[in-house]
Amino acid sequence: MAITAAMVKELRDISGAGMMDAKKALTETEGNMDEAVDWLRTKGLAKAAKKSGRTAAEGLVAVIVDGGKGVAVEVNSETDFVGKNAEFQEMVGKIATVALGVDDVDALKAADIGGGKSVDALITDKIATIGENMSLRRMAALSGDAVVSYVHNAVTGGMGKIGVLVSMNGGDEAFGKQVAMHIAAVNPAALSEADLDAEVVEKEKQVQMDIARESGKPEAVIEKMIVGRMKKFVAESTLLNQQFVVNPDLTVEAAAKEAGAEITGFVRLEVGEGIEKKEEDFAAEVAKAAKG
Repeated sequence: MAITAAMVKELRDISGAGMMDAKKALTETEGNMDEAVDWLRTKGLAKAAKKSGRTAAEGLVAVIVDGGKGVAVEVNSETDFVGKNAEFQEMVGKIATVALGVDDVDALKAADIGGGKSVDALITDKIATIGENMSLRRMAALSGDAVVSYVHNAVTGGMGKIGVLVSMNGGDEAFGKQVAMHIAAVNPAALSEADLDAEVVEKEKQVQMDIARESGKPEAVIEKMIVGRMKKFVAESTLLNQQFVVNPDLTVEAAAKEAGAEITGFVRLEVGEGIEKKEEDFAAEVAKAAKG
């Protein structure tokens, strides 16, 4: 497979590796981006990269809580400018309110938003009036004894670039808000070790074993090294085991106990998360610029 300059740039952006190392990694893995990141990590040439990809889509995440239920919805637009448009914000707010009464994004798209019009139909109308492509991409719901919301980089009430919901038993809203802010900042992969994706854990274990073997140490020593490294991975990846940003001397779970709370779940949606922007070949970009 031909390795393009754009592929090398993408891998550099994801991994922080140098240009030649990125090119070699892609060559060794026949252009497979995920495998190239793992190859770089094995060689000690990359950080533990987040593979969600660069965020290219714009728009807003809206969160709304009603009693023991909270919902978060992501509505995308082509430009950040539209996210600041009052008409767009009003539409997103209406969609979030309707989301309280449905279970998934497909049901939300088909739901009546007023006047016999579906959410999908409303978005189609707004595409025509605002003049930019838009889409309802995701929704997530959370229920519990208490649900607390937080929006990071809010542009208006309950809407911004990152929306978080936290469900708890006990505790108070102030503590719940602190936990939600922690989630917005740290982006845990799961609530606890039991909630981690088994495939993700196994893949990380393999990567760590390959890294350890590069040191040339005996297998018996490597096995002991892996136990410690996987314990660290779990601590960094799971909300309850992370150091609490408000008080790093405590884990989030320990802080919750001190606050008389039990954290039972969370949702975090970030605008454009996982959507990759189409990149042109560097040479093509230069040629395009030269043509004016």
